[in-house]
Amino acid sequence: MDIEDNHSPNEKSIAGMEGLQSAIANGEKNRVKQLLTNEMLDDLQKDYLIELAKTSDNPDIVKLIEETPTRP
Repeated sequence: MDIEDNHSPNEKSIAGMEGLQSAIANGEKNRVKQLLTNEMLDDLQKDYLIELAKTSDNPDIVKLIEETPTRP
């Protein structure tokens, strides 16, 4: 059994966002790419992460986030 199976979907989502924010702030392009795999963001999340990447001066990460699909 995976440890994450004991957490609610909201807790997983929050932990995922915290991980993404940390990876973006640290300029970890490969980690961001890994975390965004099979991820769908809502518009607000996506806009926030793009702004964070722009603030951190990471154009490659901005592009990765922009290419991530959004929830309908």
